[in-house]
Amino acid sequence: MNVYLICTLSAFAAACALILILLPVLRKLKAGQYILGYVKEHASKSGTPTMGGLAFIAAIIICSLAFCGTGDNVTNLTLAITGGFAIVGFLDDFLKIHRKENEGLKPYQKIVFQLAIAAVAATYCYINGITELQLPFSGGMSFDVGWAIIPFVIFVFIATVNCVNLTDGLDGLAGGTSLVYALFFAVMLSLVGDVRSFIAFSSVGALAAFLLFNSNKACVFMGDTGSLALGGLISCISVFTGNALYIPVVGIMFAVSGISVIIQVIYYKRTRRRVFLMAPLHHHFQMKGFTECKIAYAYSLLTALVGIICLIFL
Repeated sequence: MNVYLICTLSAFAAACALILILLPVLRKLKAGQYILGYVKEHASKSGTPTMGGLAFIAAIIICSLAFCGTGDNVTNLTLAITGGFAIVGFLDDFLKIHRKENEGLKPYQKIVFQLAIAAVAATYCYINGITELQLPFSGGMSFDVGWAIIPFVIFVFIATVNCVNLTDGLDGLAGGTSLVYALFFAVMLSLVGDVRSFIAFSSVGALAAFLLFNSNKACVFMGDTGSLALGGLISCISVFTGNALYIPVVGIMFAVSGISVIIQVIYYKRTRRRVFLMAPLHHHFQMKGFTECKIAYAYSLLTALVGIICLIFL
């Protein structure tokens, strides 16, 4: 238990240090966020430094390698995939800053990059026999999907990465929800002695540090650099441990973000009316008068409650 605590605290310290180093650089480069015009409540946030995800992702990678070592292929692939998604997000953020508008990579470009990375993960799972899926609330029951793991993993990665990205809309929202999700996996994997639990504990520490700077009112945003990387990391620690089916359960608030957008788009195209005042759902609550702090707290709390229930039924 002491080594898990040391891992978490090390990641926290590393992320704090990296953020403090990165912030003045981002300010000097005027790497500020450009806010969408229709999100009026966020007008005052325009110009807030973005790409803060670079700091906590670097801390996670450094601490994971330090505590897991370099001999575990799944750990190495997890960190490589996380870094790959971070690069895609960085390109998106860089183009937004360079063009001075809130449009970076084209949607089809993002999807092509995401599919390529997801295909690598899916192929690895199939070749290495990671084809069993654990059933939540079943007391350890699982079933083997065989070759179907390839399309399944690709779908999981694309859905998770984009749902986490959609959740990154309020101060502390994606970071707080991801921290609780990572904590659930850290506990679950540590109970079975899985070395990859150190990746999850590193994520908890690094995200806790990031929230010091990202909670309302944020002085830095994670940007797509952070949110896409987090989506990739969450996918990896879930898929490579056979626990992909926990994503829509413990990650229920990520799923809610994605589903609310799908419902809004489909309903509006059919009726020219809206189900929500604004999608994703957190913006609907914001327009209803809830503060960003309350929404972020509620998302994290619900994630924690579901996570506790899942741990009870392991």
